[in-house]
Amino acid sequence: MPEIKTLTLPDRFDYSYHRQFSDAYVSLLENAEIAHVVLDFSLVKYLDSSSLGMMVLMQKEMKAKNKKVQIKGARGTTEEILKMANMNKIFEFI
Repeated sequence: MPEIKTLTLPDRFDYSYHRQFSDAYVSLLENAEIAHVVLDFSLVKYLDSSSLGMMVLMQKEMKAKNKKVQIKGARGTTEEILKMANMNKIFEFI
């Protein structure tokens, strides 16, 4: 049965989190049991363009492996930034 995994992002989602984010999603990418990943933005108060780039790269790689990625918990300024960057056209917000 396919699994859903949640990646809870830190309050400051920027380039300093790049290594951790990459390591986390690559392990999910390589795990055949994982079919669905949820990015939990409930703690995020700050994100920058590098985090948006990391998300797009992740989405491309997950899509290539037929894995679904969704965003949950984005609110306030964080949600506004994601929508201004058209992330709602790339990811489903739940």
